[in-house]
Amino acid sequence: MNLIFEFFNTFINTIRDVLPIAVIIFGFQWFVIRKPMPNMTRVIVGFVYVLVGLSCFLMGLEKALFPLGKLMAQQLTDPTFISGGLKATSQILRWQDYKWVYLFAFMIGFSTTIAEPSLMAVAMKASEVSGGAISVWGLRIAVGIGVAIGISLGTFRIVTGTPLEYYIMAGYVIVVIQTFFAPKLIIALAYDSGGVTTSTVTVPLVAALGLGLASTVPGRSPVLDGFGLIAFASLFPMITVMGYAQMTEWRTKRIKRKGA
Repeated sequence: MNLIFEFFNTFINTIRDVLPIAVIIFGFQWFVIRKPMPNMTRVIVGFVYVLVGLSCFLMGLEKALFPLGKLMAQQLTDPTFISGGLKATSQILRWQDYKWVYLFAFMIGFSTTIAEPSLMAVAMKASEVSGGAISVWGLRIAVGIGVAIGISLGTFRIVTGTPLEYYIMAGYVIVVIQTFFAPKLIIALAYDSGGVTTSTVTVPLVAALGLGLASTVPGRSPVLDGFGLIAFASLFPMITVMGYAQMTEWRTKRIKRKGA
């Protein structure tokens, strides 16, 4: 019964959130374009699907993904686990002792990005528009590696407590330099790739991981240190996608020189 009540409450909140979108779309259709909405029945059914799907997804976040990310962070930073199963340890933990945290962050960053629906859509459109010059899987893997590296580095920042701005400034310096040397075909797509990673699958787990890690690492504050992983997840795909394009271009030129 509580579950039904929670779903109903979430569904009402979702309607409230989606209502402005519907008002804008239908308002422009009726009062600016001044034409009836094509396939009105399908559009309404589609909106209902969106409302139900979003409600289920939001409940899933609260019931599973957020608690799961926090639980994994707590378990991986447990001193007993880090010390190899000993019940107590007098050893002061160092950043090297959190190697499993970095590995988990890398793997969860890569896997969630590969499963990201928005990235799939962008990759398919990029391949279609470029006539196959941009590989769907090549782009997805390049973005996935970028997110994985970024989140791993972000967890290292939380563990060590170093300032976030140093990483972000250094990362964007690299992005700006790469922009001058990367193929023009890939630059805009690389910049967009940083945005599509911060979507429905990646953000909940990454945010929960950051908050859980900051809550369990001694001397860290969830408010000051728990956030910022999403910034890493947005930044590093730009670097890896442009790097992927640069490597592909270099390899193509090398093959042509050998053929000549």
